[in-house]
Amino acid sequence: MTLAELQRDFRVWLTHASPEAARRLDPRAGMGMTVYQNNYRAQLVGVLEASYPQLHAWLGSSLFLEAAIRHIDSRPPHGWTLDAYGADFEATLSHMLPDNPDVHELAWIEWSLSESFVAPDATMLASDRLAEIDWDIARLQLAPSLRQRSVTTNASDLWSALQQQTEVPESEMLATPGGVVTWRQGYTCQLKPIDAIEHEALLSLRDDPRFSALCDALVARLGEEAGIARAGELLASWISAGIVTDVD
Repeated sequence: MTLAELQRDFRVWLTHASPEAARRLDPRAGMGMTVYQNNYRAQLVGVLEASYPQLHAWLGSSLFLEAAIRHIDSRPPHGWTLDAYGADFEATLSHMLPDNPDVHELAWIEWSLSESFVAPDATMLASDRLAEIDWDIARLQLAPSLRQRSVTTNASDLWSALQQQTEVPESEMLATPGGVVTWRQGYTCQLKPIDAIEHEALLSLRDDPRFSALCDALVARLGEEAGIARAGELLASWISAGIVTDVD
């Protein structure tokens, strides 16, 4: 057996407990190999617990451990750092708990907050520049730390209560589906639930960053007066929050 074959068999046994791989390895090393496998699994469980502390609290230790084991069995690490290992944990949860959108959305929130924290920095847009901008041709730049998704539950309220260690509300479906965003303002990550109009408006800026296009879309949906007013309100709130960081 070559070194490459030995390494391949050890990896297959470590990640999948393959009996075929175990037979090709030294049978005298069985106990030692089990120690390696236990350490491997324990470390990955620890990584997921560190990445998803509020999800862990929401699910409880038993169910979280079951989900972690399923994830470890089906998705071995593939990145250069274990910090990235939890990136697709939401997919495992969606498969394991398909009828629990609150769990899927809570997992997304927790992971997206961690992504927002390590995203590139962006400076706040200076207020004295606003009067000089030609808004007919202005193009809005979104913060590189911004993440967003559609939501159907009050998962953002659940996460906030869990994080603040206050009374956690019951999980419930939203009366109207909306969205949620995470981003970093300075050194602090932010979480904000948004309505469907704001969610769609932010999504549209990724395809067409022109402020005039945003106004046109909101006018088409809300009417001229209400659409222009909402565009102005959204722009002001995005600049104040650091969601829009520059205007070309």
